[in-house]
Amino acid sequence: MHGPFLQAHATHPDGRMALALVAAQMDAQRAARPDFAATLGLIYLTDALAHQAADVIEEAQQRWPGVQFAGTVGVGVCASGVEYDQEPALVMLLMHLPREQFRCFHGRQPLAGDDVWTALVHADPATPDLPELLDELANRTETRYLFGGLTASRNRSLQWSAGEVFAAGLSGVAFMDGVTVISRVTQGCQPLGPTRHVTELERNVIITLDGQPALPLLLADAGVSLDRPREAMRRLQGVLVGLTDANDDALGRGGQFGADTRVRHLIGFDPARDAVAVAGEITPGMQLSFCDRHVEAARRDLVRICAEIREEVEAEADQAALLTERAEGSPATRQIAGAIYVSCSGRGGAHFGGPSAELRTVRQALGDVPLVGFFAAGEIARHHLYGYTGVLTVFVGDT
Repeated sequence: MHGPFLQAHATHPDGRMALALVAAQMDAQRAARPDFAATLGLIYLTDALAHQAADVIEEAQQRWPGVQFAGTVGVGVCASGVEYDQEPALVMLLMHLPREQFRCFHGRQPLAGDDVWTALVHADPATPDLPELLDELANRTETRYLFGGLTASRNRSLQWSAGEVFAAGLSGVAFMDGVTVISRVTQGCQPLGPTRHVTELERNVIITLDGQPALPLLLADAGVSLDRPREAMRRLQGVLVGLTDANDDALGRGGQFGADTRVRHLIGFDPARDAVAVAGEITPGMQLSFCDRHVEAARRDLVRICAEIREEVEAEADQAALLTERAEGSPATRQIAGAIYVSCSGRGGAHFGGPSAELRTVRQALGDVPLVGFFAAGEIARHHLYGYTGVLTVFVGDT
């Protein structure tokens, strides 16, 4: 992998004009980088520009011939330190990668081969059996690690990959072993009570947790009583459920959710059986914690994953320098070449305290690296589909 990637972003009601503004920024950056030759580009559009997506991608391919573009639509998009929400905007990342180290895929050109290390995935949230498809897709990679998110749009739900724009299924970019990525999941919710195990259920209706009726446990964790139904219902509307597979770690540092926990909605109650209904597939033995969104916990966890990524990059740089010194007598430098951040559409600046607050937090903690991303209808990491999280993935390269 070669030096840092290039990033640009712009807002304009005409998608082609937004692209022209981005192109001017890219040209200025490339003037200082005559050795930079883009081979792969990521473009994310806010849903206000979704109806212009085909024109934008066609124009991009004409402006950057030979570059393969991938991307999707979000209710918002982001770049280093900035978020665009409720306005027409475009963000782009141009990447200088050897062509044999990546491969775009989509429904008519599926992911295949035994040399895929990991993959960036965009998916339509209406795709049937999506969790199973992600699991199957992860099994086609050496690391069994995917990263990405679900298209989020109040207009058309579109994706693009390998020169095609389409409205369903999965698409993205597969990366081979020569591309070094480091990825982390940041949670946005905090447990209200202890982690319990599902001991009796009917489909997605949980009857008992640790052998006790589920509904009284929910009420106790939320601090409400059905004796005051209006107050209870207002409170319970903000309560979510953190689900973790039986053998995975439910909690991470500081009592926060670990990376394996997926947050789902409560969708109903059954007072006759003291049961609760949860959106999502539940299995016996699964770990469950009632939870709610927590701004300060989300901010702390976001800073934590940025610090972990920086530490891992620095450790790789030290190891690479040691090996290079032994081999050639002069140290190499490893650094973050670029990043992709996919955050839940329920997060963003408003949740973090102000416009662009979430992405400013990332920039302060990670550094001002070339970064693009979008606000999704669900986040993809490993072989799981998440909600209320952020997935930060960095590419590490030599300078």
